[in-house]
Amino acid sequence: MKDIYLSTQTTLIITLGVGAFFIALGYINLKKVSDNKIYIIGDRNESIFSLTTSLSASALGAWILFGPSSAATWGGIGAVIGYALGTAAPMLFLLNFGPKIRKEFPNGMSLTEFVKSRFGTGILKIILILILFYLTIFLIAEVTAIAFLLNLISKTPLWITSGLTLIICLLYILRGGFKLSIITDKYQFIIVLSIILFSIFYILGNLEISSYELIKKNSAKLISKNYIPNYTAGLTFFIAVAATNLFHQGNWQRVFAAKNNLILKKSLIYSSIISFLIVLWMGYIGLISFSLDPKIKPDLAFFELMLLNDNILIIVFILILALALTLSTIDTLINAISSLIIIDGKEINKSFSGREVKEKCNRLILLLCAIVFIFASKGYSILYLFLFADLLCCAAVVTIFYGFFKKKINTKLSSVSIILSLISGLLFFPSQNFQSSLLVGNIITVENFSPMISSNLLFISFIVAIIVPLLIITIYSLRNSLR
Repeated sequence: MKDIYLSTQTTLIITLGVGAFFIALGYINLKKVSDNKIYIIGDRNESIFSLTTSLSASALGAWILFGPSSAATWGGIGAVIGYALGTAAPMLFLLNFGPKIRKEFPNGMSLTEFVKSRFGTGILKIILILILFYLTIFLIAEVTAIAFLLNLISKTPLWITSGLTLIICLLYILRGGFKLSIITDKYQFIIVLSIILFSIFYILGNLEISSYELIKKNSAKLISKNYIPNYTAGLTFFIAVAATNLFHQGNWQRVFAAKNNLILKKSLIYSSIISFLIVLWMGYIGLISFSLDPKIKPDLAFFELMLLNDNILIIVFILILALALTLSTIDTLINAISSLIIIDGKEINKSFSGREVKEKCNRLILLLCAIVFIFASKGYSILYLFLFADLLCCAAVVTIFYGFFKKKINTKLSSVSIILSLISGLLFFPSQNFQSSLLVGNIITVENFSPMISSNLLFISFIVAIIVPLLIITIYSLRNSLR
């Protein structure tokens, strides 16, 4: 695959044009935001269409162009299915949790309000820091992804794309807030869906034999029931993506913004189906591309197939697709971070209170975006960034959502459970070469572990993060029942 397709000038003109469209769209639809609640969750009157398109668009960032296909090249069909199910699962979990928390907090704006009410301020601080850190990592990964793509197709320096993308989003989202994110998501979703559908016909139409026969012929192990990574990778990605998105403030804003529970449930079902099918397709592309060329760079599977014929129009389509995916996700992330600071920032720093909290929050967001810009300009691994953020949320998901039903889980037990889960998972979480971890290869040499452990560090880190809190809670419950 060539390294360059468009000139830097042409790429920047297209980027600015797409950005200007959404900025103009934002300002045309901009209404005066009367208070912070309206800024965070709008008028609580979203329809099925607006909620479905927004949930789908904000869930499907530029990561879908890299992550699923990359995972498919080494994790097989299991990783693809796990990734797709993991993306869709949070929507289905929210079918249960969403209406219940809406009933308990009819004027609610975030999951953290439930956490504070159920577990107290101590756990709230832990969860708030984890969520903010996760959202920031997510933001870095998204900006890195679009910067990486523009560098791939035009050699545009990473720092130019990173800065430009952040500026475009900030120009409309800081003024319009949640409602403006919902409005722009509709158009971004239509663009994304149209180009994804086009890619299906284009890629499958250019194959000489059926995609399944191609994979079976050249990469049979990737779809074999005897290929172990099909199971370990599939389960890893399912746990990682599903657990993380349950803590995504952007999802909870949309839960509270629905006009009623029926609209919420239908929107969650539709968006889960859409997300599942799109991520499944993007992962399947990885299997096709690897079957055509086993030496492919995993992150570039989608682009290898779409850019095979050097068609300028298709290159422009991909650029527009990536920008729509990125902007929809970034504006959701910025608004989610902003809303959490407005709602709970005072729990970390008391200066975030009073009438000027939104102005203070905006200044903090600008500082945060400067940090994101610096990291995104470095071009770190997109998939690795996501996996690290996923582990942090995975360490808390059992305690928080199991505690929704088990009232006996107190603050002290919750703190111990989350902290030990986080430490345990990080001990096994692999380094960027996936060959060692803090425990395996550093504290203790690799030779002291069986190959089953040393070759499945990512899988083990997530399983441990899930099992440790379950064991702690179970032991605590058994002790109490014997007293």
